[in-house]
Amino acid sequence: MSTIPVMIPLLGEEEAQAAADAVRSGWVAQGPRVAEFERSFSALVGHEHGVAVSSCTTALHLALIALGIGPGDEVIVPSLSFIATANAVRYVGATPVFADVDLATGNLTVQTVDQVRTDRSAAIIAVHQGGVPFDVRALRAAADGWGLPLVEDAACAAGSTAYGAPVGTGALISAWSFHPRKVITTGEGGMLTLDDADRAARLRRLREHGMNVSAADRHKSAQPILEAYLETGWNFRMTDIQAAVGLVQLDRLAGLVAQRRELAARYQELLAGVDGVWAVRDPEYGTSNFQSFWVLFDADLGVSRDQVLAELAAAGVSARRGIMASHLEPAYEDVTPTVGLPNTERLTRDSLILPLHHKLTEADQDHIVGILSKLVGSSAS
Repeated sequence: MSTIPVMIPLLGEEEAQAAADAVRSGWVAQGPRVAEFERSFSALVGHEHGVAVSSCTTALHLALIALGIGPGDEVIVPSLSFIATANAVRYVGATPVFADVDLATGNLTVQTVDQVRTDRSAAIIAVHQGGVPFDVRALRAAADGWGLPLVEDAACAAGSTAYGAPVGTGALISAWSFHPRKVITTGEGGMLTLDDADRAARLRRLREHGMNVSAADRHKSAQPILEAYLETGWNFRMTDIQAAVGLVQLDRLAGLVAQRRELAARYQELLAGVDGVWAVRDPEYGTSNFQSFWVLFDADLGVSRDQVLAELAAAGVSARRGIMASHLEPAYEDVTPTVGLPNTERLTRDSLILPLHHKLTEADQDHIVGILSKLVGSSAS
């Protein structure tokens, strides 16, 4: 029996050719293709500057360093997120403080952040979860009023919009992922986008061991350049091979998002007739790229999420559990949430992610929803 995968990256001959061209050029480390990718991606998401890095995790890490966050500081984060969001806080010696999320969007709100805000709060990391944008107007305004810098974890959100503009537009600093599970990919890789030229320059130094001049600039110079190391940095660079693939992927983004939105709309239509199952939707202020298409089951459905996952797998459907709750993982058993997180725990317990990708057919969707309908119907009988 063939399996319907949860995600397939769209990688074709164009990406293969671009990567091969980078290899043949002899310049495979961070170089001119990375710079071009930075310019193209940052313009696409409404920012002046892009800083390509090795992953979204390293992007979040550097963002907190650049904002001066460190030991003794608290950073408000959603527990409902891939664990990298909270881990980045620990990397700089600060303490993650978990806030609850909105049940419909899976995102932080002004109210959930305010519930856990203290005198030690030094920053907020808000996630555009699964590509669903959070209310940027409301949360940015609140963060400004509290005097807290807001880092936007846009790992999943390339191609999503908020208030008619690309997610990222107007943000203090945004972090992005190009992992294969994202809508566009460079294999591994990430990006920071922002409008502050001085901060962008420092981020470029920090990703390259704190050097005051990049390796690429030294190598292309006709005269020897003696670099200096201005502060402790890291090796968080992206390669030109990855950036070459990323430039091709950028050309695909609009088409991929349009296709994913069509497939999501068809899922929503099919699932509207299945009692006890709620499908993720656009918030009123924006549009999702549906990087993840999740469904939430009624708490009293009579069949567990894990049972549904097992039945789907037996029928050749590769689904995934809903978004994780970091505070429930062993790595964070020493961090006690200061408030209850009922929506977080409900979403991580009772939701799952359905397949959504460019090769998904209407017949696949009918098969998947048919299984869900049968399970829900039998559990209610």
